[in-house]
Amino acid sequence: MPELPDITIYIDALETRVLHQTLSRVRVASPFLLRTATPPLASIEGKPVATLRRMGKRIAFGFESDLWLVLHLMIAGRLHWQEAGARLSGKHKLAAFDFPNGSLILTEAGTKKRASLHVVQGETALLALDRGGIEVLGATLSAFAQALTRSNHTLKRALTDPRLFSGIGNAYSDEILHVAKLSPVALTQRLKPPEIERLYQATQTVLTGWITVLRRQTGNDFPENVTAFRPEMAVHGKFGKACPVCGAKVQRIRHADNETNYCPKCQTGGRLLADRSLSLLLKKDWPRTFEELEEMKDAARV
Repeated sequence: MPELPDITIYIDALETRVLHQTLSRVRVASPFLLRTATPPLASIEGKPVATLRRMGKRIAFGFESDLWLVLHLMIAGRLHWQEAGARLSGKHKLAAFDFPNGSLILTEAGTKKRASLHVVQGETALLALDRGGIEVLGATLSAFAQALTRSNHTLKRALTDPRLFSGIGNAYSDEILHVAKLSPVALTQRLKPPEIERLYQATQTVLTGWITVLRRQTGNDFPENVTAFRPEMAVHGKFGKACPVCGAKVQRIRHADNETNYCPKCQTGGRLLADRSLSLLLKKDWPRTFEELEEMKDAARV
């Protein structure tokens, strides 16, 4: 799912292409995409884009008369910039937003159509789509700590909760926790002040660092390689590969469609976190440390 750094790069590219440009037409190919009926979608056609705003993982296009078009890409949604009037064909193309200088195409891979488009009027209706999490890059340490410890959750859950923090998802939370050297299952209300400060600083470092990296990689082009799995990442998507800090093999916890990646030596004191599916299978034989896991693997090879 595109997260804060990715959405920031999308908005950078959109500002140079559609800001103050007239949205001449909206073409919707998927009946599942549009989630509102009033105001009608046609109400924003023929109006220039006055402003662009990131709301968590959403992109909001502002028009006159306080009208807003809000896109949520969810997991598999992506944006593409093509020639004006580009054909809206193929099963992955959900919508086209036509401007005089080009067309913004929304695609969504896979069969689960989760991406959404809302048209709302007024700041109140717009803010109703905001989950309420704080903007971490503009937050003080005190505000960050207050949001983090509001409830007693695991760090992974807290960082990815849009009601607590705006724009952080599965990928960048893994990277943040690795930089902070904290376990993804540590409980928020048990953290000591130095650990909270370390997490705060890691959040700032990772998010601003990745915005810089993505801006450099994208340049003046439209971002076409938006992915949660990047070779420069330390642990996310790196299961079984060497941690760039200590060399230990990156481990994972899998739950439903989500996977948490972490380094046992850097983050958990060498302790392996129970992967739900494997720990249920192995039960008492589940290895407790990274060293025990390696011994099990060596024994299996004999």
